[in-house]
Amino acid sequence: MAVDAKICGLKSQDAVDAAVEGGARSLGFNFYPPSPRFVLPGEARELSAGLPDSVDRVALVVNADDTHIKLIDDTLNPSIFQLHGAESADRVREVKALTGKPVMKAVALGGPEDIDLAHGYESVADLLLFDAKPPKSLPDALPGGNALAFDWSLISEETWSLPWLLAGGLTAGNVTQAVRQTSATYVDVSSGVETERGQKDPALILEFLDIVSQL
Repeated sequence: MAVDAKICGLKSQDAVDAAVEGGARSLGFNFYPPSPRFVLPGEARELSAGLPDSVDRVALVVNADDTHIKLIDDTLNPSIFQLHGAESADRVREVKALTGKPVMKAVALGGPEDIDLAHGYESVADLLLFDAKPPKSLPDALPGGNALAFDWSLISEETWSLPWLLAGGLTAGNVTQAVRQTSATYVDVSSGVETERGQKDPALILEFLDIVSQL
């Protein structure tokens, strides 16, 4: 079973180069200002200028308005928009209509009730992404990229009508187990290839991608 990988939250050229060298299917650029991985649209355009056509450019936004979405679309021309906030199914439709681009909807999973929520996006999104729901007790929690894994058994018996990505606390040390338990064919990593919050390590990126390539 071939497994693809997305490296998210990139903001340095050496990290981008390592992701491409390691065979990542997609690169994520974070346009959520509170995140330590935040980049401006122009910065993302420069970082992705030399990407091969086979690598998708994913624009991650959180509850962004039309003006912000349009600026990112016009500047970066991403392959896909990733909606990582509390966007409704109607908002997914609106972003697709505004940009003409596919939309990946992230859903934070903490319990069975969140599975039902995720299924509600199947009729409107192009891809789903399953991330960990941060506990309310976690200070300064972000919508994603908190180095937290969710209970993989929540999705181990589920079937989906859309392609989906597994995210949330993945590292080189646990991605093999995560894929075996969930049957994921596409994984997403951010904090798991960082030396500190927001600082990607090219060596960790290459290690993660090497392990994924053997799954």
